[in-house]
Amino acid sequence: MEVMTQKQLQLLIVDDEPFNLEIILAHLEDKNFGLHTASDGEIAWEMLSQTPNLYDLVLLDRMMPQMDGMEVLRRMKENNDLKNIPVIIQTARASKQDIEDGLAAGALFYLTKPFNSTQLISLVDSVTQDRQRHLDLQKELRLQSRSLNLLDMGRFTFQTLDEAQALASLLADTCSAPEKVVTGLSELFINAVEHGNLGIGYEEKSRMQREGTWLQEIENRLLLPENKTKKIRVTYTRHKNCIEFVISDEGQGFTWEKYLQLDPARAFDSHGRGIALAKMASFSRITYEGSGNKVTAVVDILPDLSEK
Repeated sequence: MEVMTQKQLQLLIVDDEPFNLEIILAHLEDKNFGLHTASDGEIAWEMLSQTPNLYDLVLLDRMMPQMDGMEVLRRMKENNDLKNIPVIIQTARASKQDIEDGLAAGALFYLTKPFNSTQLISLVDSVTQDRQRHLDLQKELRLQSRSLNLLDMGRFTFQTLDEAQALASLLADTCSAPEKVVTGLSELFINAVEHGNLGIGYEEKSRMQREGTWLQEIENRLLLPENKTKKIRVTYTRHKNCIEFVISDEGQGFTWEKYLQLDPARAFDSHGRGIALAKMASFSRITYEGSGNKVTAVVDILPDLSEK
């Protein structure tokens, strides 16, 4: 896959305590991010609304005077230019109800105060890697032609993360809203590589992301003799009323049931949301079979009212 030029990701850090801002800046100063700060929610909202295309991640304190973090988040989710920017909520309120309220409002990532450097950097790295992958997929979509709209059925195989990203972009372009579908396909394809064919468990991935070794471990496992011939198979079918993607890997499966919904118990983890988000935002429905190494994702085709 062609290597794309990546922009410097821009982070907005919002906290009404100057000392907290200084600590976060100190933790992140060696990372290749553009760092911006706001000392309360009103200033943060002004910055976001004036330059909505600038920021790639917002670290948002929940409890602030004037305008609290949840109100900033609510406004972001109601704004088409801001609603897809990932937000990490910093909070001392970590009850199940608080987390459920935050998840309902669209807060998918949490840091409990006080947090240490390792926790902060691990989560920020994970979220920004996902953000960069999302930006790359969107860029690929813009560069592609729409010739695959003529495709009624196709079968594809891949092995690596790069191949997964390229195929997700290619197949999403057959849908009427490719920018939504591409993210979901990418999540399901990556899941098939890492958890399926390579057998990386949930706790293993958590450790790898804390250590910054996730991508290297995937490359290493792809080279193992037992994995060299494993492939993920994708069947694409365009029906009259929907487009269907069937994804199969050669792994042992996983307990897929608990990943179909956002779970407060995983709110402080650096991963574990991809399937639920794909189900919510990218597809009309997702259905797993058996042990979980085969999944069908469906995008309904809406009738063209202009033809009536």
